[in-house]
Amino acid sequence: MKKDLYRPNVAMIIVSNDYPQKKEIFIAQRNDLSNVWQFPQGGIDDGEEVLEALFRELKEEIGTKAVKIISEYPEWISYDFPPKIAKKMSPYKGQKQKYFLVKLKKSAKIDVNTKDPEFSDYKFVDVNEALNLSASFKQSVYETVIKHFRDEGYL
Repeated sequence: MKKDLYRPNVAMIIVSNDYPQKKEIFIAQRNDLSNVWQFPQGGIDDGEEVLEALFRELKEEIGTKAVKIISEYPEWISYDFPPKIAKKMSPYKGQKQKYFLVKLKKSAKIDVNTKDPEFSDYKFVDVNEALNLSASFKQSVYETVIKHFRDEGYL
C-alpha cells in the first residue's frame, strides 16, 4: 500500500472580533523565512480529529483558542512544497489542508511568543494585502479558499 504523500493539515483564516463590521484577516510573519507571512496552520496528529487539531494549533501558534467557527471550506485542498522545504518534510511532498474561517472572541488574547514560536509578528490586513504578502507556493490555495469564503458572503 502506497503512503499518502500529502501531510494532513488544518489551516485557519482568522477574522477579528470586529467582524463582520470590519473584514480584516489575521496574517503572521514566519520567524524562519524573511518577509514571508501566512495563515496559522499545522499538522493533524495520528488519531486526532480535525477540530481537535484546529484548537490545538491555534493555542500553539497564536496563544489562544478563543474563537468561534464561522465556516469550513467544503473539501481538502493541497499544495506541493518547494524543493528546499520538501527535503526537510520527507516523506511528504506537500500538505492537504482543511480550512476554517474563525472569528476571535472578545476574550481572545493573541500572543505569538508561544513555547515554540513559529511567528515573529502578526497583523490584521484586508484580504488583498494578505494575498500579496503570502508565500508564492501557497498563493493559489489562499486565492481559492478566500474566493470561496467571498462567494459565500463571509469575506
